[in-house]
Amino acid sequence: MKNTNRLLLILLVIITVTGCKPIDDHIAKGQFAMAQKKIKRMIASDRLSPREKIEMENKADLMHRIEIDFNKSLEDILPFIHQYYPDVTPAQLKKWESEKALEKMTLNGKDRYFARAAQNLFRIDSEAKKRKIQTDGETKDKLDVFIEKNLPEVLADLKSTSGTTGKPIRMKFTYTLTVDADAVPGGEMVRCWLPFPREGGARQSDVKLLSASCDDYVIAPNHYLQRTLYMQKPAVAGEPTVFEIAFSTTARPQWFDLENLDIKPYQKESGLYRKYTEERYPHLTFTPSVKALSRTIVGDETDPYRISRKLFHYISEHYPWASAREYSTIEHIPDYVIENRHGDCGQVTLLFMVLARHNGIPARWQSGWMLHPGSVNLHDWCEVYFEGVGWVPVDQSFGRRELQDPDQADFYLGGLDAYRLIVNDEYGMPLFPDKQYLRSETVDFQRGEVEWRGGNLYFDTWDYHMEVEYLNQ
Repeated sequence: MKNTNRLLLILLVIITVTGCKPIDDHIAKGQFAMAQKKIKRMIASDRLSPREKIEMENKADLMHRIEIDFNKSLEDILPFIHQYYPDVTPAQLKKWESEKALEKMTLNGKDRYFARAAQNLFRIDSEAKKRKIQTDGETKDKLDVFIEKNLPEVLADLKSTSGTTGKPIRMKFTYTLTVDADAVPGGEMVRCWLPFPREGGARQSDVKLLSASCDDYVIAPNHYLQRTLYMQKPAVAGEPTVFEIAFSTTARPQWFDLENLDIKPYQKESGLYRKYTEERYPHLTFTPSVKALSRTIVGDETDPYRISRKLFHYISEHYPWASAREYSTIEHIPDYVIENRHGDCGQVTLLFMVLARHNGIPARWQSGWMLHPGSVNLHDWCEVYFEGVGWVPVDQSFGRRELQDPDQADFYLGGLDAYRLIVNDEYGMPLFPDKQYLRSETVDFQRGEVEWRGGNLYFDTWDYHMEVEYLNQ
């Protein structure tokens, strides 16, 4: 049985329902159509309890999500590949597939490629990446251009003041979530959770709600670590259902000169240390792959900062960024990164975190949005704790920069620029008020969540848009 199919079996058997082993067998073999038919028959039989019915519906939902992600045939992806490999052979394609550079699953007896598999090939495979640069020419990413201008300014400011937080940036946000017309029958209530900024940290303050498209809304208390603003409104037949909020924040860059700070031994009996070095199911568990990779990277190093630096550099060098399939369909994200040799921002962040925790370094999740002018997007990073210093940011996805100045090169190990919106201080936490159905994103919370009494509304039924204004630049 292929590894991908074993993963599907483990993933989709969230809670075992009596009599569903034949369904799980079909899922393990990628026979989704057959599994879906049997699920429908079981639900229609009225033999399931309400809880069992929800569990079966979740299995069907997760298969649907995988089919959306893996929606390309070989004929669909070849035109992009032919731009750079006009004479690509079946043997070359097989080689890329076996090396996990071209992501594929076998579903319902057919090879189905990840929606962005062709583009990812030229990010993951080093030779393919070189071939693309030779063909298209090398152009510097606009985000890299901005960072290379911003980092020297941030560091100069912080070094001149001997502080750890820099000059503030005031930003205004308008966030819109639009549910497709007739995704929900007219008159039915649509429930919506939108991202809302967290308060109380050194890097984000002065959070103000400016407007909301519904008069009745609920802002989650700040102790909810994935913070939301909740609204609901009835759908109108033939019209999209729109939710919109506007808010503002003040953000500051932060940087810790870890090379020259006095990092003390951990107080290993403290509640903080125990909480943030323990395993957390499912993604922060110390699997055999995680332990083996840790031995490769860390060796006999015992200093927590030096270990963190080794992890940061190794992941930056060995796991390039690539577009990601939905997190809800992945059993153990760090193992996925290790096996597939690539990851997006949240995936490499979880890999860094689990390796840090395995080595006795407290680590916790943080995420929301990156807001660099011209490069506004969803983004994930984390924080690690050094005794005597406190929590410091680590952006593993931004990684080690190819810059001559060592402080600039390693800025994102202990530093973060101001262009961030912090929505989450943990992953996979409850929303407020409670969501009834399986979340579209079970790990992160950035785009929002939507449901109605008939079930969850997945990402293919709605769209979102973030508009940012920089008020003091």
